[in-house]
Amino acid sequence: MQAKAASSILNQPNPIENQRRTAVSRETNIPVTGSILDDLDDGSPIARQLISENKRRERLLGRRLPRPSRTRILTVANQKGGVGKTTTTVNIAAALASAGLNVMVVDIDPQGNASTALGVEHHADVDSIYDVLINDLALADVVAPCPDIDNLIVAPATIHLAGAEIELVSLVAREQRLSRALDVYAKTREKNGEERLDYVFIDCPPSLGLLTVNAFCAANEVLIPIQCEYYALEGLSQLLKNIEMIQKHLNSDLVVSTILLTMYDGRTNLAAQVAADVREHFPDQVLGAVVPRSVRISEAPSYQQTVMTYDPSSTGALSYLEAAAELAER
Repeated sequence: MQAKAASSILNQPNPIENQRRTAVSRETNIPVTGSILDDLDDGSPIARQLISENKRRERLLGRRLPRPSRTRILTVANQKGGVGKTTTTVNIAAALASAGLNVMVVDIDPQGNASTALGVEHHADVDSIYDVLINDLALADVVAPCPDIDNLIVAPATIHLAGAEIELVSLVAREQRLSRALDVYAKTREKNGEERLDYVFIDCPPSLGLLTVNAFCAANEVLIPIQCEYYALEGLSQLLKNIEMIQKHLNSDLVVSTILLTMYDGRTNLAAQVAADVREHFPDQVLGAVVPRSVRISEAPSYQQTVMTYDPSSTGALSYLEAAAELAER
């Protein structure tokens, strides 16, 4: 009898599903009904969160992102690990590609996390960006399409990159090899009648070695993700000094165009203070969008996805959509 009762309850229509609204809970894609919203106290934290997210979604609804006048190449760099470089790279790239723009991600981190998140094979037998940098293989022979997102291609990284820092030392024009490969690839696309790329994102390792120097020399912009914690600020001055050296000696066109605050925890005074300090020192570079700490963002790579495809209705996906839109309209 108990089994029959349980079965009948499970088979009953779900009233929540029958009254689906666009509002969603903070970290899931569970729809919130009108009755639930009506029952919530407008002053409660959950209600304020839902109302805020709905307004943010409405601002993004139907917005068309402009194509840049030329290919924008952005190096995503920060020598401190764990600040969200790879997560920022793949999710902003996915958001822009989903809007119909042509995007490429170049993974030059030996860990290959960007390749994993975008669902591209990057085992030792795969031709990768290592072969481009060291063996002069054409970038066109390396790139692979992201299986989940149209208009997004990836130059994967393999474990061979771990030794590339040493191998690059003895090569001619060692700092310019990625830049030249990108130039040749752009000409190849034009020759084949393909549309030019709108964005190239280069995901760097958490260091300031020759791989990162190659990324700086290939790019015209730097995107710096900054975790909203004290330690993340300590290394920023050293990073900026290295960028100044690149500007002076190797790439005078390089600019720090964008800073994105990541892993923001609104419950702590420290996060608010770090965010305020960064905005004070870099008022023109810091995006208005802030990426919160998010379970969904952390879970997505384990399914070889970005949060944009893993849970597009989550707060994390919404934040990266806002960041991508703001970046595109700058």
